[in-house]
Amino acid sequence: MDLVEIAPNAEPPVCKVMDYSKYKYEQDRKAKAARKKQVRVEVKEMKFRPKIDVGDYETKKNHVMRFLRKGARVKITIMFRGREMAHPEQGLNVLDRLAEDLRPYATVEQQPKMEGRNMHMLVAPIRGAFDKEELQDEGEDNNQKKGR
Repeated sequence: MDLVEIAPNAEPPVCKVMDYSKYKYEQDRKAKAARKKQVRVEVKEMKFRPKIDVGDYETKKNHVMRFLRKGARVKITIMFRGREMAHPEQGLNVLDRLAEDLRPYATVEQQPKMEGRNMHMLVAPIRGAFDKEELQDEGEDNNQKKGR
């Protein structure tokens, strides 16, 4: 058994008689359990170009939706090359269109910002936004199974 000082700043200081090695072991176990339960937010990145076509835009938007559904934040980058740098408003239009399409599912955490030849925007998922969609999908699946 050891004499362990629990609260050195208290008046009078508080001490306790205990098995110090067992106490340290229990503290380590608690810390490990806390780390295990901790959720690490992942940041995915999707790159667009200012002159993106409709089909490519839809495909990349669906990838962004998939990342958001999994709970990850998404950094959206518009890459400019050559003369495209003269028209940053085209990239801004793409980001605005994407933000509008994702409005029911995500919030814009960081507004579009130009850094060198790239323009960035960060979106984060809205909690519970995909739950409603999944419930509707399950309802449609059940109706199809019943032949309705």
